[in-house]
Amino acid sequence: MFEKLMRIDRRIIFIFVGLAVIVPTLFPSNLPINVPEPTRQLYDYIDALPTGATIIIAFDYGPSSFAEPQPMAEAVMKHCFDKKVRVIGINLFAETTTLADKLMQKVAKEKGAVDGEDYVFLGYRPGALQVIIGMGTEIASIFDSDYAGNPLAEIPMMENITNYEQISLLLDLAASSTVEAWITYANTKYGLQIGAGVTGVIVSQMYPYLQTGQLVGLMPGFLGAAGYEKLIETSAEGTAGINTESFVHLLIVGLVVLGNIAFFIQQRREE
Repeated sequence: MFEKLMRIDRRIIFIFVGLAVIVPTLFPSNLPINVPEPTRQLYDYIDALPTGATIIIAFDYGPSSFAEPQPMAEAVMKHCFDKKVRVIGINLFAETTTLADKLMQKVAKEKGAVDGEDYVFLGYRPGALQVIIGMGTEIASIFDSDYAGNPLAEIPMMENITNYEQISLLLDLAASSTVEAWITYANTKYGLQIGAGVTGVIVSQMYPYLQTGQLVGLMPGFLGAAGYEKLIETSAEGTAGINTESFVHLLIVGLVVLGNIAFFIQQRREE
């Protein structure tokens, strides 16, 4: 048995992994979720904002990595619309534009938020650093209209918003190094408060910014998305994602343990 276990066909392992993904997806289970403290800090910061405050959400991820940041964006927007906090959406990558626009419209429809009054999606402009720095001086100098083509001067919620001084928080949902760019050029230069939600592979490089206070909060991967959903008392893609991820991790750990047990037993028999 142990010899067969040592020589197991990798395709069988792939089948097990596939089942570990498919079964929890088709039959969701409610595993306990511990909210990460950085995620709670981000929630508390947004929850303390006054009615009528404005935040910017930067959708800085692409179609290949949207599975983790997308649930974060949805959860935060639901929280903001419930709190009557206004949301400005932008993105530094052209390929994210349609994803972000559709998501904002979906959540707004669910929460009864009005385009131009409760939220606005400005879309994409080329030159990431120029966009970040230019918005600190005057947002209209970078975005003269929203994604739908409406002039910024004609959008009600933008009437008294000139630059970062009227923005309470920039939340960067990222799959690359854009968080560092926002910190360097918006937080350091203009004093804009920054929060982040990032994919699991880049979480570790965010913690130093938490320790220095350059990030007010952080959502780490599916765990951050699921934790935020728990705080707003809803269950959506973040919760489903962390449940599936947990089953896959348990399977991998189990296979590693079995493989090591089989290896040491076989080694003893050969001795």
